[in-house]
Amino acid sequence: MRVTLEARTCLPEDGCKGTLVGRAWVPGRPGGPSVVAVREDGVFDLAAVAATATELFEMADAAVLVRSAAGPRLGSIDEVLANSAADPVDPARPRFLAPIDLQSIKAAGVTFAISLIERVIEEQAKGDTAAAESIRKTIAAEIGTTLGSVKPGSSQAMNLKQALIKRGLWSQYLEVGIGPDAEVFTKAQPMSAVGIGAEIGIHPGSTWNNPEPEVVVVVNSKGETVGATLGNDVNLRDFEGRSALLLGKAKDNNASCAIGPFVRLFDDGFGIDDVRKAAVTLKVEGDDGFVLDGYSTMTEISRDVLDLVAQTIGPNHQYPDGLVLFLGTLFAPVKDRDQPKMGFSHKIGDRVTIASPKLGALVNRVNTSDRIAPWTFGAAALMRNLRERGIL
Repeated sequence: MRVTLEARTCLPEDGCKGTLVGRAWVPGRPGGPSVVAVREDGVFDLAAVAATATELFEMADAAVLVRSAAGPRLGSIDEVLANSAADPVDPARPRFLAPIDLQSIKAAGVTFAISLIERVIEEQAKGDTAAAESIRKTIAAEIGTTLGSVKPGSSQAMNLKQALIKRGLWSQYLEVGIGPDAEVFTKAQPMSAVGIGAEIGIHPGSTWNNPEPEVVVVVNSKGETVGATLGNDVNLRDFEGRSALLLGKAKDNNASCAIGPFVRLFDDGFGIDDVRKAAVTLKVEGDDGFVLDGYSTMTEISRDVLDLVAQTIGPNHQYPDGLVLFLGTLFAPVKDRDQPKMGFSHKIGDRVTIASPKLGALVNRVNTSDRIAPWTFGAAALMRNLRERGIL
């Protein structure tokens, strides 16, 4: 399914009133990535202000600079968006990239009760889609109405843990879902995320997989949460269901991490409470006519956003280039696509739209990870490129 991108559908509901930061590939000899400001009158290159997004997010006055700093105009938002989804992309015109660069890409797992139940189902099904539906009914009957009201790490949670152990229902996913310690894992490598308009990758060996629409917070090296964006934590349910030790293979494949469209920095009109209240919608549209709609709200998360950040960065674990943290998803697709009781799985060509009123819309098209152009532009390539362009 062809992806068409326009400012009116990709920007937040208040347009450019927020402080919006992106990254774009700027054509030239040599061309290369630049941090950009996304404003009502266009997309502006901020390379003279910050060589990298990491550097910008360390600045105390970052929001002021993004709104006011001068820089070359790369084009209108519509023009850059259109090239970002073009097939093929025009190398002579700028296109948007993921709005982060050197940050570690981390993710918090099983932070919502419904997704927690689905992880338990995956584990018990051993990656078998056909077995999932009957297990889902059993698990939901036993614990489905219990978990949502349980505060992780509380005495109530520990009592529930003991009760579930006695009933033979305890799981490693329940441990991180209601226990004191959150699951925080590395989703992908720095520089590997794709942005709006790009293809996202499903491992060709997977037959049971799904998008995971999530809010993603941006955290600098000092542990300060400075903004938020959207992300797709593309997941292989069959791989992880066979063994939790396959989490890396289930999560980290070529183009399996999408982030964007832009980072909205915290300012007088947008802050952490907006993240706590954010609603996220998902739409999957297939070339076969299949449509899947989903809805998630951050108000149902089991752990506070800043608690998850504090469990990721602090005295025991530092990130000198900062990090982004996927906050988990309430949505786990179970709608049958082809056959009854076989649930949902992606097909090549699926168009995936993840949207939130104050963060805009992240739109991507699905392909297999081996058919998408391989990732070759890493941190070393970025440093060489910035030097060649005279930015460093």
